[in-house]
Amino acid sequence: MILQRLARGQASVSELAEPHDMALPSFMEHLKKLEAAGLIKSEKKGRTRTCELAPDAFVPAKDWLSEQSAIWDARLDRLDDYITNLMKDRNK
Repeated sequence: MILQRLARGQASVSELAEPHDMALPSFMEHLKKLEAAGLIKSEKKGRTRTCELAPDAFVPAKDWLSEQSAIWDARLDRLDDYITNLMKDRNK
């Protein structure tokens, strides 16, 4: 839910924490883990800490999903060809 919200743009920690039923220190620990994983970045201005998605955080996942999509498209094409040939053979 946090990453989904940050996909719409940056948000303050209090805005991010609002829909979650947890103490703010616990929520901050969760944000620290997301930041350590390279998924988000945060900045403190005065008393307000804002978070946003890290710009290239999801590039590796996107690349992997694109590769998997190409593999499965090829497999499904081969299956379609196989079934088409079976149907042709059956009709002969």
